[in-house]
Amino acid sequence: MVLGTSSGAGKSLMTAALCRVLRRRGETPLPFKGQNMSNNAWVDQAGGEMAYSQALQAWAAGLAPQCAMNPVLLKPQGDSTSEVIHLGRSVGSARAEHYYRDWFRPGWAAIRAGLSTLQAAYPGGRLVLEGAGSPVEVNLQPRDLTNLRLAQYLRARCILVADIERGGVFAQLVGTLALLRPVERPLIRGLLINRFRGRRELFDEGRRWLEANTGIPVLGVMPWLDELFPPEDSLDLLERRGRKQGAELEIAVLKLPSLSNFSDLDPLEAEPSVQLRWVAPGEELGNPDAVVVPGSKQTLLDLQALRQSAALCSDLQRFAAGGGHVFGICGGMQLLGRELHDPQGLEGGNGPSSSAAGLDLLPLRTVFGGSKALRQRSSQALWPGEPLPIEGFELHRGGSTTLEACQPLCSESELGWVNGTVAGTYLHGAFESGPWRRRWLNQLRQRKGLPPLSEQQPHHSRQREALLDRLADAFEQHVNLEPLLNER
Repeated sequence: MVLGTSSGAGKSLMTAALCRVLRRRGETPLPFKGQNMSNNAWVDQAGGEMAYSQALQAWAAGLAPQCAMNPVLLKPQGDSTSEVIHLGRSVGSARAEHYYRDWFRPGWAAIRAGLSTLQAAYPGGRLVLEGAGSPVEVNLQPRDLTNLRLAQYLRARCILVADIERGGVFAQLVGTLALLRPVERPLIRGLLINRFRGRRELFDEGRRWLEANTGIPVLGVMPWLDELFPPEDSLDLLERRGRKQGAELEIAVLKLPSLSNFSDLDPLEAEPSVQLRWVAPGEELGNPDAVVVPGSKQTLLDLQALRQSAALCSDLQRFAAGGGHVFGICGGMQLLGRELHDPQGLEGGNGPSSSAAGLDLLPLRTVFGGSKALRQRSSQALWPGEPLPIEGFELHRGGSTTLEACQPLCSESELGWVNGTVAGTYLHGAFESGPWRRRWLNQLRQRKGLPPLSEQQPHHSRQREALLDRLADAFEQHVNLEPLLNER
């Protein structure tokens, strides 16, 4: 099990690295996070909803993602409330102060069911568990669902990860160990220092001090990696501030308060010629080459935030009126529509039944309600240019219809629409389709007088595989797992 001294210590990527390393050694690693809180979701082949980070770990393990790997997913929706997903299906919503009272027993049952499903499907596999946040939140320890309760239940050997980039790494580790109960302390078999800059030998004295004062071996010191890996939550987006050398296009991405499925932007982030610039309500849109409006967990709530930021809202409408390219994904597409109706109060509007005028950049009417659309989809993109294969997944409530004639984006017309230079789709992951992504970018390049990029581009999953291999290479070079793996 990979535990961390805090949120953002690097547990998700260290777990992914461990999965890839074990796969290289001929094992079948089974990634598992009992409970995750994230709006960055994935839909498995069976139509189950799970956290994207566990999907990434599944790919690292060479397995198809399945919701049993993340049996409890909490999706924050504002006002201290989260949607509760058990084994891929929405089962209700919970307020923070009542969560453990109402959902502890069902959550533990879902976790055990997920474990049983995985172990039955892969009887020779080795579970690789990821913790959540810190394992020593003393006010929550008696009701812990996914850290040390799970480690004790499975008698897991635990690695404790600390992020040295944040500072205070000795206090992080020693303080965490000090707050463990006596029965929990023996579970920690190794320490791992993450995101170290500079020569590793500069930390040799610190390593010796930690081992002498904790009695636990430091298994390794992972370097700061220059790669841009998928962030676990929207807070990590704040760290994406670097400017690319040689970037020719700037794409503004609206950083909505209820931003979801921001991994949709990873393929654009990976394009050497593209610079993403995240723009929050209250900030200036500027003069980008295109604007992307990503997914939203609370579409009406985010629409209100845009309306309250009148300058950004009017800037976006002026940008589109001037022929600027705007692309909306799922909730982002709904925001670009003309009418939004929420009779059951699902999307953060005012009261149990809300309606609102959208930005009127696409002639769409969206009605929220009913069960979620949760499925993998493959289609033909009819825009821009000649048809091209495109694929992704749907993850939304309700649906949209056109109020006037509008060009369909895909051969399945319910998946997206185009109105001049404004387009949108319900397909999460659309930018992963390499040829279609390049064709969309080439529109922007042509307008700017830049030569076109080759459309002979593989699916983004190939780049993701290469990234995972580089992560595993660094892990194997800098971390000694033998003390853990040799102990059966």
